[in-house]
Amino acid sequence: MRRNILGYLGFLGLLGLLGLITENFGFYGFFGFFGFFSTFWGRGNDERILKNIDRACRNAFVFITVTSAFALAYIASFKAVEALPLALAPPFAGIVLFVFSYIYYDRSGD
Repeated sequence: MRRNILGYLGFLGLLGLLGLITENFGFYGFFGFFGFFSTFWGRGNDERILKNIDRACRNAFVFITVTSAFALAYIASFKAVEALPLALAPPFAGIVLFVFSYIYYDRSGD
């Protein structure tokens, strides 16, 4: 079986090391990309891998959409501009959710 090219996204996790060097917390979210290395060893054929990716993307999309909407509504309602950096965290958390969802669907089977 050939490797899944989605696994190469794991190399973006190295950008998280910039957070340690520059002491900028914004880079720590990139550590979530390390989970994509697990997709190199996915089981099943291409159709199953694509189905698992679709299901994991659905979970991440719903999570990111809902949490971002609530975060932006909170900032707009209370004019809490200092909370804006925290409102940018849901996309990174969505990446982590995607990875865990993909691993779950890959291991559980159909």
